[in-house]
Amino acid sequence: MSTLHRVCILGGTGFVGRHIVAQLAKDKHHIKVLTRHRERHRDLLVMPSVVLKNANVHDVNALKAEFIGYDVVINLVGILNDEGSKDRSFQGAHVELARKIIEACRANRIGRLLHMSALNADAGRGSSRYLRSKGEAENLLHTNKDVRVTSFRPSVIYGPDDSFLNRFAGLLKITPKLVPLPLACPNSRFAPVYVEDIAKAFVKSIDNKATFGKHYDLCGPKEYTLKELVQYTGELTGEKRMILGLNQGLSKLQAIVFSVMPGKVFTFDNYLSLLQDSVCKEAFPQVFGFTPTALESIAPTYLANKQSRRRLDVYRKAARRDI
Repeated sequence: MSTLHRVCILGGTGFVGRHIVAQLAKDKHHIKVLTRHRERHRDLLVMPSVVLKNANVHDVNALKAEFIGYDVVINLVGILNDEGSKDRSFQGAHVELARKIIEACRANRIGRLLHMSALNADAGRGSSRYLRSKGEAENLLHTNKDVRVTSFRPSVIYGPDDSFLNRFAGLLKITPKLVPLPLACPNSRFAPVYVEDIAKAFVKSIDNKATFGKHYDLCGPKEYTLKELVQYTGELTGEKRMILGLNQGLSKLQAIVFSVMPGKVFTFDNYLSLLQDSVCKEAFPQVFGFTPTALESIAPTYLANKQSRRRLDVYRKAARRDI
């Protein structure tokens, strides 16, 4: 039987976090998830051995207090857009938070830290501020001598509640059928990796000494261009549209325009990240003991259902059941 741990998770209410919490709970580990809004995530409270605690993870003294009695920390905090404020900037959310986590781990003599980074994270050569800040955080964590750190660098992550394929499904739905969807960086390449595989890699790493101090690039088994992924999403949802791939100049212009629009669905820094293909040079790490899941075996289970639900809505209206 594997060792049971007391695990404190930052970012545990997010997309990947909920899957990691579920796997840890299934293995009967004691889990505490730190969040600013405990009441918004009651779905996690029904899981056995899970505690949700209101806390400001950017307060190092709060972290020191919350880490008391725990032996593993998992950091999943990350932002895609720099909002300028101290805690919502790339420097604050990635680098400074990593510094505070290490300080709090040392104060509590916690020897194990699992850290979510990003493929292409590189403090010196990352194409965007996002990737450079992720790389700087990794460097900071892995140069400490007291805590055994493992960093995970996934390509784009997919799953039923993802914000990638589902976002394009939403964009395709609102795009008029006769109007092409303008797509920036259509030839950027990705190797989408399943969220459950990411969660499994995290959990399997906790006690595996072979993973201590390592950085792992995590990709799915197949590469796609961004345009291919959007087209595939359209096929599954029944929202096929003509895709107008933008050249580099128009992609840059779209990013500049969208950066000043509400919601920031696509920023200039996002554009800079897309200049580097998000694919792995090597196969999925054998140390985890499983092969990654194919996109085609999972995506239809949640994207195709959107089309089925829309058809049912049409039938209900036709039968006047929507009244």
